[in-house]
Amino acid sequence: MCGIAGFSGPGIRADTARAALRKMIRTLHHRGPDGYGFHVEDDVGLAHARLSIIDLATGDQPIHNPRRDVWTVFNGEIFNYIELRRELEAQGHRFYTQSDTEVIVHLYDRYGDDFVKHLNGQFAIALWDGTRRRLVLARDRAGIRPLYYADFDGRVWFASEMKALLAVLPQCARLNPQALVQAFTYWSPADPDTLYEGVRSLPPGCLLAVERNGRQTLKQYWDWTFPDAAETSPSRYPLSVEQATAELRELLVDAVRLQLRADVPVGAYLSGGLDSSGIVALIRGFTDTPVRTFSVAFEDGEFDESGYQQAMVRHLGTDHTTLRCTRRDIGEAFPRLVRHAEAPVLRTAPVPLMLLSGSVREHGYKVVLTGEGADEVFGGYDLFKEAKVRRFWARQPDSRFRPLLLQKLYGYLRNSPVGHAGFAQQFFGQGMQYLQRPVFAHVPRWTTSQRALAFLSPELRAATAGWDPLDFYERTLPANTSDWSPLARDQYVEAKSLLAGYLLSSQGDRVAMANSIEGRFPYLDHRVIEFANRLPPSFKIRGMTEKYLLRRALADLLPADIVNRTKQPYRAPDSQSFFFDGKPLDYVADAFEPVRLRDAGYFDPAAAGRLFEKCRQDRATGFADNQAFVGILSTMLLHRQFLDDAATRRETTAGETAPLATVAS
Repeated sequence: MCGIAGFSGPGIRADTARAALRKMIRTLHHRGPDGYGFHVEDDVGLAHARLSIIDLATGDQPIHNPRRDVWTVFNGEIFNYIELRRELEAQGHRFYTQSDTEVIVHLYDRYGDDFVKHLNGQFAIALWDGTRRRLVLARDRAGIRPLYYADFDGRVWFASEMKALLAVLPQCARLNPQALVQAFTYWSPADPDTLYEGVRSLPPGCLLAVERNGRQTLKQYWDWTFPDAAETSPSRYPLSVEQATAELRELLVDAVRLQLRADVPVGAYLSGGLDSSGIVALIRGFTDTPVRTFSVAFEDGEFDESGYQQAMVRHLGTDHTTLRCTRRDIGEAFPRLVRHAEAPVLRTAPVPLMLLSGSVREHGYKVVLTGEGADEVFGGYDLFKEAKVRRFWARQPDSRFRPLLLQKLYGYLRNSPVGHAGFAQQFFGQGMQYLQRPVFAHVPRWTTSQRALAFLSPELRAATAGWDPLDFYERTLPANTSDWSPLARDQYVEAKSLLAGYLLSSQGDRVAMANSIEGRFPYLDHRVIEFANRLPPSFKIRGMTEKYLLRRALADLLPADIVNRTKQPYRAPDSQSFFFDGKPLDYVADAFEPVRLRDAGYFDPAAAGRLFEKCRQDRATGFADNQAFVGILSTMLLHRQFLDDAATRRETTAGETAPLATVAS
């Protein structure tokens, strides 16, 4: 794992490029504390901050091909690099390192832009083709590693995190109103939008080629695809449940084996649920790797899963560390989270994971395997079962009995929406008119999140008036989405919105890399995803049992109470983490000062003040209040951390030569 940054375009001279590269890469020191590397020549500059995991001795980047006309900097891991290297050597290629990075330049020499299709990994890649004077940017299939870029003055700048771009392009540090509205609806801006004007996110599974003449071509080389609904009946699927179980087990074992590759010790997160427990069990059962596990526990029983965690520790006999996290810990660490996330967050859940990665680092580890992705791949969330019930209910909308199936959901919530039958029917009945639309399953969640938009300032509401979240998101979906099964449509939207936009970013890459920790995700091996996407829906959700096939594949490795345990999503205390004995933390009170809110211009001070007071009195109800409060607070922190500072720099440098022109001088 590392951080990358750089730029390309006409007029960039090697003798003046290094200053800008250093300025960018120093903002990414947390991603790569083990050293910096640079490559500069006319028209391009590449920078790399290294976290040494594979080939500690000779794996420094940038890395080049034998002719030294193709160079790359790369963030992530290529898990199948040993097999790729073996194939390339048989074809006559010669290597000068033992790193996984070097296979990238050799694959590009042989396959051109199709090199990326050969990679099994999690990566953000920048590659310079000196002969053709072109820059190639590529991102992994699931969107595990981030990559951002911006166009300015005829040149392209890129980086692993947006703070590296803002360091040299302060003119980009202006809030994008449309992206803020997206974040307050979908939990993150929709690719390629970001919170900052002019900064774009390279979408997962995509490659961007920037040619000598400046022409840009964005290609999607991979996507979550599903067969037509008619082809997903069990009778047409070529494998029985028993055969599919065996094949899935084999795939998972190989995914875990590949992702254990490292020249440093590898640990694993253990939440106490099926997914992470399964990963640890696969490590123990099918590899020789010693297992070191880590988990987070909470003082509040509604969020704490330590009992299940300790049961798995005893079952597997792992060397284990538990980080105990209090509400005050969360509140005090929240500003640091926001600085690393670089985007509004609506929940505090990323904070304990950031603190946990710090514990991992303190114990001498750089790499952890996690269970993230299993719910999206195998249909694990209550959202999927909720949508199944709502579709069943819609066939007989006047039925008094069909909605009662909803009572089997959300049992882990203290204030569950199914706690009262009348409220449940009202809450889950919303959006029924969108039954045939691909985003049907997500309407209740997005409607809840969107309540935060009521706190926007009149100016911001006017700037985004007429925006329809359903129409907007459906324009991003594949043309044949309506041909898929309902569950496939639900999974696709979940994978593209919550997984890629939030879970793998604010709750994944950013909180791990805040402490120079690399997270790895065996369930997101693209072979596992492709296998699962071909399964009949009943192999994923059978009746009201989620992740049916995954449970079967792990059944003989885990205790029965873990295998049969109902999904409990990872959560943390939200607004309660910022008030103690009715008093807010100092920075929270400052963020909600009416003058601060008015000067920033994003929120209505009076409305935000009423919400602040409601949370101070511990009267916040449900997700809507909590998400709105955390969203406002995180946005105000972003304004102070990035936008205020950049505005000052813009004023200070007004009339001076722009950073890009300086590089080109």
